[in-house]
Amino acid sequence: MNFTINTERLELIPFSKRDTSLFHKLNNDTFIRKYLWDDELIDAELATSIIEQNDTHFTDDQFGLWKIQRKEDDLIIGYSGLWYFFDEPQPQLIYALLEEFTGKGYATEASTSIVEYAFNQLGYNYLVAATDEPHMDSQNVALRLGMSLYEQRIENGKPTLFYRIERSSD
Repeated sequence: MNFTINTERLELIPFSKRDTSLFHKLNNDTFIRKYLWDDELIDAELATSIIEQNDTHFTDDQFGLWKIQRKEDDLIIGYSGLWYFFDEPQPQLIYALLEEFTGKGYATEASTSIVEYAFNQLGYNYLVAATDEPHMDSQNVALRLGMSLYEQRIENGKPTLFYRIERSSD
């Protein structure tokens, strides 16, 4: 099955095993790791494990992590997708962009397509996105997606905000 998603400016392509070093590099970028990894470097073994799990999720569950590629130049600028966090019952929305590509609507564009995929292809009734409390850019993306803040709690010793969007009934 082809899980590639196209938007006006972007192509979202599932990470595959040949993308392990790219995934590793993206997640060790200073800007991306600041919030996703609590500013810790991740090792190649963890990146490999995540990519292997990603393959399993796409095969078994029809979701995972998509690399975000700009159509204009085929440049990979980050990733978006659905992934399990904090023992939630279903995967959450995740988005990460290299800093030089923030503020251009790419995270919102990519994430909108993931939200639509979750509702229309996977049949989810709601979707959650969690963000560290100080990460205003991530909160703003959630709000632009139509998500509402519904919970704040401490996760891994840090204040974490949970945003949620319900599937529309129309």
